[in-house]
Amino acid sequence: MGIVGRAVATRPTLPITGNVLLSTDGGRLKLAATNLEVAISSWVGAEIEEEGAITIPARLLTDFINTLPNDRVDISLLPRASVLELRCARYEARISGMDVEDFPPIPTPTPGLEARLDPEELRAAISRVAFAAATEETRPVLTGVQAEFEGDTITFAAADGFRLAVYKAPSLSPVAEREVVIIPARTLGELSRLVASEEEPVELVINPQRSQMLVRLKDIELVSQLIQGTFPNYSQLIPQSYGTRAVVDASEFLRATRTASIFARDGSSIIRLQITPGEGGMAGRVTISARAEEVGDNIGEIDAIVDGDEAKIAFNSRYLTDVLSVLHGGNVALEITSPSSPGVIRPTASDNYVHVVMPMFVQW
Repeated sequence: MGIVGRAVATRPTLPITGNVLLSTDGGRLKLAATNLEVAISSWVGAEIEEEGAITIPARLLTDFINTLPNDRVDISLLPRASVLELRCARYEARISGMDVEDFPPIPTPTPGLEARLDPEELRAAISRVAFAAATEETRPVLTGVQAEFEGDTITFAAADGFRLAVYKAPSLSPVAEREVVIIPARTLGELSRLVASEEEPVELVINPQRSQMLVRLKDIELVSQLIQGTFPNYSQLIPQSYGTRAVVDASEFLRATRTASIFARDGSSIIRLQITPGEGGMAGRVTISARAEEVGDNIGEIDAIVDGDEAKIAFNSRYLTDVLSVLHGGNVALEITSPSSPGVIRPTASDNYVHVVMPMFVQW
């Protein structure tokens, strides 16, 4: 229930989408739920004595199951009544359900493009990209993550008008032709939770109309609608050169940024960065500061290997914290062209990720 419950409609316009479908399927118990945008199906082992199916209020079923002891659960569908009976140890319950005929059909996309990914790579791609998607629906395409399938690489990209994240993940099954789709960021959020403990390759299937995506895991299937539209040509937003490059420890950078964020909360969320090259064999430094007129100010300093001239730039504290939070350890490079040009953050250990952040204009 914890798996399929994520797809249950929270404020259903269609009451039955607040239910979960229980049915027998090939000697196993199948649970399925849908909010009409995403559908999740899960199969669990069971001793099937008689075939049957019913839909039950998801929240009621989940709350009841969660209170039961860790013991065998017997499930019976009462004859000639849409009532499910559950027994576990010395507990029992009867829950009224609705006819399965009224439950929205779980779509099965026609096979088109197929790709397979290592679950760890998929988790990394989602964690480093999905947070940069827009949350407001004013431009629907920006609430999704563009996935570009080409050869043996899948490039995931997300942007919200203030930042851009791009991650290149290797595909275990190369595609013959280039294909581009836009996956809702919410779908990828759910998928990230589902693959958290997955060890076998994850299979992605895009239907020929590019309107639906099917994701197959070991005992789980997720089907999602895809976003229609044209994603911005983001490659032209990535600066191809820089005037100053500072390589710093990601953890130290994150700590200094979080500290400055405390003061930035009352100062329009502005964090100022000043990069100073080293002299006489000494290490360079990055100074991170924030100030709020009525509260106070903060200055932090971290060592850096600096290439180029002294530079200054300011960012929104949340945007900087977000990207540094997903770059787990190691060194990162901050590349700057000017105080009014986008800043670029890249991990130095690999070249498969780039993050672009628009600057904030401040008086220095």
